[in-house]
Amino acid sequence: MGTEVDAQHFTREDRKLHREKVRRGLDALARMLTESRFDADRPLAGLEIELNLIDADCEPAMRNVDVLAAIADPSFQTELGRFNIEINVDPRRLAEAGFTSFEESVRKSLNEADDRAEEMDTRIVMIGILPTLRPEHVTLDSVSENARYSLLDQQVFAARGEDLEIVIDGSERLHMISDTIMPEAACTSTQVHLQVSPEDFSGYWNAAQVIAGIQVALGANSPYLFGRELVAESRIPLFEQSTDTRAEELKTQGVRPRVWFGERWITSIFDLFEENSRYFSALLPISSDEDPLAVLDGGGVPQLDELRLHNGTVYRWNRPVYDVSGGAPHLRVENRVLPAGPTVVDTMANAAFFAGLVRALASEDRPIWSQMSFQAANDNFVAGTRHGIHAEVYWPRVGQVRVSELVVRKLLPLAADGLRAWEVDQSEIDRLLGIIEQRCLRTANGATWQTGTVAAREAAGDSRSQALHGMLSQYVDRMHSNQPVHTWEVS
Repeated sequence: MGTEVDAQHFTREDRKLHREKVRRGLDALARMLTESRFDADRPLAGLEIELNLIDADCEPAMRNVDVLAAIADPSFQTELGRFNIEINVDPRRLAEAGFTSFEESVRKSLNEADDRAEEMDTRIVMIGILPTLRPEHVTLDSVSENARYSLLDQQVFAARGEDLEIVIDGSERLHMISDTIMPEAACTSTQVHLQVSPEDFSGYWNAAQVIAGIQVALGANSPYLFGRELVAESRIPLFEQSTDTRAEELKTQGVRPRVWFGERWITSIFDLFEENSRYFSALLPISSDEDPLAVLDGGGVPQLDELRLHNGTVYRWNRPVYDVSGGAPHLRVENRVLPAGPTVVDTMANAAFFAGLVRALASEDRPIWSQMSFQAANDNFVAGTRHGIHAEVYWPRVGQVRVSELVVRKLLPLAADGLRAWEVDQSEIDRLLGIIEQRCLRTANGATWQTGTVAAREAAGDSRSQALHGMLSQYVDRMHSNQPVHTWEVS
């Protein structure tokens, strides 16, 4: 989301040209898929983790420019809000202790970054939604300096023609009006990238859709927003609503939202790029000079700038990615359903469960998605978002079942098989999937710890604000311990 842009306004000609270039990019992609031009021999995995900045009082710290300058590490970048940053972790193979390498790299980078941030009385927090955020923290004054963010804000509201109304009903109710997309900055996520071949892509994407609700149920870590306890993963409905370009009339007409679960199983990655170009108008109609078909004719590899930029403004929970690295094109599934945190090791456990399970499900002779409707997968996603680890979901040949029971009885063995297919070390499999198992056995994750701790503090006499600040202070200490969240005692 942080790609630099220069244009500040767009003409009708800009939009027409961009649409034509997107379509030409689609033609080039179709040709590349037919000609099998993609790198997939030694697939890599990658991670992006969005982070929050807080001050000594656990309030949001609007200091990302200064903090990034102090960190001086190009793997850290700006995000939408001045209280956000993001770390992009170098991709690597999952084989040969890949998860351990990821964990050590992220912990080292975060510890060093936190040391630099502390010199400015700032701490870095890995959490789905910063619980001490208030509406006054998410105004236009808090947008990061990257011009793309202001431009995107302008384009979303030009498309809407009216202010945003955000309504989330959970344990409590949130109803607010915003004249900016900045509430979306409250959503801090973990994105897991898996490189796959064109032939395997549809299986991996379909499998990722099948398990999205289970992932969010296990990893929920965002129960509070603007002082209210909403749903287990409030980040999901907030993100869906805060980037919605549709006025009420367009919603009534059935126009698709830009934050989208989807509506069908696919047979090719092309299906997703084609849907994105057919259903969604461009928010940032910026065009390059590249002619992708001419580049192919010349034996080169096109960047497909317009197709990629447009794809980046359609926020699927499992996004298709086309990219070029070292002169070779490749494809990735970008899994976007997980919140940040609570710890690095919890993040690795979430990633391992995802990578293993989608590989196992994508390899089955009778695919799981052929045994359930797409709507059932969507319903599972809604249930996992609302109820977290206490959710009930549908699973073929099982029916309605508690997520925790389904994971322990059926899905963890499958995930282990998938990780072995990735050539992950057995010691890593046992350690990381063991964390998922213990979460299920204890029905404990980040969301349950946050709500339990706030409830205990309120019972002891704290106001909601005091309880949230006190809980966040405890959270930060436990986050840096790197002890899995299921071991955290509520106090």
